[in-house]
Amino acid sequence: MRILIEEHQYRAEAVENIITGLTNLRNIKGKVSVNHVGYYFNPVLNDGRGDTVFILPKVLLQDVDGEELLFGKHQPEKVINLSEQQLLTPQEYDFIYKLSVWVYRAIVVFRDAHPESDVVQQQLVQHMSNGRLQECNTFLDILLALQKFNRDNQDFFFFVLRNLHSGFNKINWTRTISKSQAVVQDDVPIYLNPVNKRRQVNFDEELLVIFFSILNHMHAHYGFPVSIPVNYELITGTRFEAYLNGRGRIRLLSIKNKYFSDKAVYLWELCYAFFDLSRRVKVEVSDQEYILVKNFNIVFEAIIDELIGTDRTQLPKRLAEQSDGKIVDHLWIDDILMPTNDKTAVYYIGDSKYYKYSTPVGENSISKQFTYAQNVIQWSFDALKGTTECKDERYKIRLRDDRTEGYNVLPNFFISATVDFQRLDYNADNLRLHEGKNQHESSQFSDRLFDRDTLLLSHYDVNFLFVLAMYGRNNAASKLAWKTAVRKRFRERVQEILNAKYTFYAMKGYDAADSEQYITTHFQELLGKLYRTPNEESVYTLAIERKGDGEGTLVAELRKHFYVTECKLEDNPQDKIDAQIEKQGQVPVGKCVVVDDNYCEQTAEQIRKVGRYAIGLGDTSGSLTLAEGFMSARYLVLHKLRSPIVFELKPGPHLITASQLGNTPHKMKGQEIYILFQIEAVRQDIAERVSQFALTHPPKGYTIRQSYVTEINSMILLRGDKS
Repeated sequence: MRILIEEHQYRAEAVENIITGLTNLRNIKGKVSVNHVGYYFNPVLNDGRGDTVFILPKVLLQDVDGEELLFGKHQPEKVINLSEQQLLTPQEYDFIYKLSVWVYRAIVVFRDAHPESDVVQQQLVQHMSNGRLQECNTFLDILLALQKFNRDNQDFFFFVLRNLHSGFNKINWTRTISKSQAVVQDDVPIYLNPVNKRRQVNFDEELLVIFFSILNHMHAHYGFPVSIPVNYELITGTRFEAYLNGRGRIRLLSIKNKYFSDKAVYLWELCYAFFDLSRRVKVEVSDQEYILVKNFNIVFEAIIDELIGTDRTQLPKRLAEQSDGKIVDHLWIDDILMPTNDKTAVYYIGDSKYYKYSTPVGENSISKQFTYAQNVIQWSFDALKGTTECKDERYKIRLRDDRTEGYNVLPNFFISATVDFQRLDYNADNLRLHEGKNQHESSQFSDRLFDRDTLLLSHYDVNFLFVLAMYGRNNAASKLAWKTAVRKRFRERVQEILNAKYTFYAMKGYDAADSEQYITTHFQELLGKLYRTPNEESVYTLAIERKGDGEGTLVAELRKHFYVTECKLEDNPQDKIDAQIEKQGQVPVGKCVVVDDNYCEQTAEQIRKVGRYAIGLGDTSGSLTLAEGFMSARYLVLHKLRSPIVFELKPGPHLITASQLGNTPHKMKGQEIYILFQIEAVRQDIAERVSQFALTHPPKGYTIRQSYVTEINSMILLRGDKS
C-alpha cells in the first residue's frame, strides 16, 4: 500500500510512477501535489502486479519548524511505501490501514447524498473472481470483497443451507426401536420418545455464521449496507471482540482443511483475511480503479452540515444564499443564550474550515463571517416587514428589542477539523476552543454587547476522526442524537466565552412606570448594554464588560430604581429576580422630601390629624432644590436624626400663601410662599427600614439641617445590606 497526503508538495521523481494517470496535479518547481482524497488502484506498480494508493486528508499534516510532517513527526516522503518503511509505529500503521475505510465510506455517503455534485470521481472494476489475480493489501479491499461476495452469492448460501438441513428431524427408526420402549394401544406400537437424526458439527454452516457475523460488524461499525439472508444466531458483542483479538483467526485455521468447493475455500480466505489483516487477499484488476474526491473541503462541509447544521432545502433561500452572493456554510435556529420561561430562538451561524493542522484563519475569512451575520440581521428585518419572501414563520425572528433598542447576540463561529496525534481516537467527540487565536470581535463602540455593530466570532475544533466515522456510518438515529448534543455544547461554549468577557445582571424595576421613565431618561447610557428578551415584559439583561473595577457606578445607580442581581447567561433571569425580590423585599420607589424636625413626634401627630404638611420656600439651596422637585415627591420623611416617620403623599402638591396655612404644621416659619403636601397614609413599614447612615449623611451640597429631595430607596436599608 502506498500513501500520499493531500496537497503536500512531493518531489516529482518520488511520486511520478505512483500518480500515473491521475489528473488535477500541481507542479511547482519540480514539486507535485495531489488535490484529491480517496482510494486509487494503480495496476503498473509492483512490476505490473499493481498496488493501492491511498490519498489521506491534509489534516494529518502538522507544520513543525516550517516543515510539514505526518502526525507531526514523519516526513511524508519517507513513508510513501508502507511495506518498506520502518518509521510508523504499529498504532500509526493500523490507524492508516483503517482510516482508508472511513474515508471511503464518507465519500460513498457524500456521493449518494449529492448525486449532482461533480467533486467525486470514480472508476470501479470487478473484484474477487476466478480470473486474473493480483495482490491487494488494504483493509478496504477486504471489506469491499466481503460485501461483493455477499451480494453476488445469494444462491450459494441457500444451496448450502438446503443441503445442510435435508433430512433434518427425520426419525431414525432403527435407533428408536432398539433404544426405546413402545406403548401398545389397539395392537399398534406407539413410541413416545423417537430418536431424530442427530446433526453433526457442520463446518460449512460455521463458516457462514462467521461470515455473516463479519457482515453484521461491517454494518454496525462502518456503516456498510449489507443484507443477511438467513436467521443465524450471530457472533456479536464481547464474543466478536474476542474474534477480532485473535480468536477468529485461530478458529478459521482449525477448520481450514474442511472445505472443498472453490467458493467455500474462497469465502474462508476472505474471512481469514478480515481477521488476520493479512494484506494478501487476491483481487482481479484489469484497469485503474479509483474513487476520489477533488476539493475534500466540500465533503468536510457536507459532513459538518449533516451532523450539526440544517438541511439547506429547509432554509429560506436568501437567508443562507445571501443577496450579495455570499453563501453561509451552516445555519440553524436554536434557543437564545439567555434562558426564558417562553422558548425564544436565534440564528446560529457557522463556517467550516478544512485546513492543515493548526493553520490560522485568514483575515478575509474573518471579514466574510462578520458579513454573514450582518446580512442575517438585515434579512430578519426584511422578513418581519414582509419585504422578503419567507413562508416559514420559524425563521422570522425579532432580533431587536424596541424598548431598549438592544440587539440579541448572534452566535457566530468557525468549525475546523483537528486530529489528536497522541490518541488517534475515533470515539472522542470533544468540541473545544481552537488552540490558536479563537476569539474575534467587530464593534463600533466599546462595552456595548447588545449593539447591532457588535459582532463576536469564536473558533472551535472538532475531532475529524469522530465526525468522519459518524458520517460514514450513516446511522440516522446516531447522527440526530449527536446533532442535538453538540448544538447544546455550542450554546454552552458561547455562554462560557461571554461570561468570561462580561458580567451579566438580571434587572427588574421596583416600579414599572418609574423604571420605564428611567430607561427613557438615561437611554444613551444604557444603549447597547441592556436587552429585554422577547416575551419578557419587565425583566432585562444588563451586560457590563469586565474591567477589574467591580460593578461600577452604573450598576450602583441602577440599584436605586431596579432589582439588580448577577445572572450568568445560562441562568434564568426571572428566577434570579424572584430570588432577589425575596431577599430585598418590596422596595418603594419615587422621590421623597427629607425634613429635619427636632419635634418630629409632635409634628407627626398634627399631620395625622389634619392630613397635610407645608414647607416654606426660602433662599437656601435646599429649599430651591425642593421647589424644583416637589411635583414628583411621593413620600415625606420627618426625622430628628433618628426614629424617622414616613408619610406617603397624594399626587399634586401645590403652592399656597402664608395666609392659607391655617393650622397646617409647617417648616420654615415666616415665609410668604409654601409648598403644601396632602397626606395619603403613614408608612411605618418604610420608616422601619430607613438607614441611620442616610439620615446623618445627606447628599453632597446639603447639611443635616436642610430639607432636600432624594430617592426614597436611597434612604432605606435593603434586606441583606450590612450598612
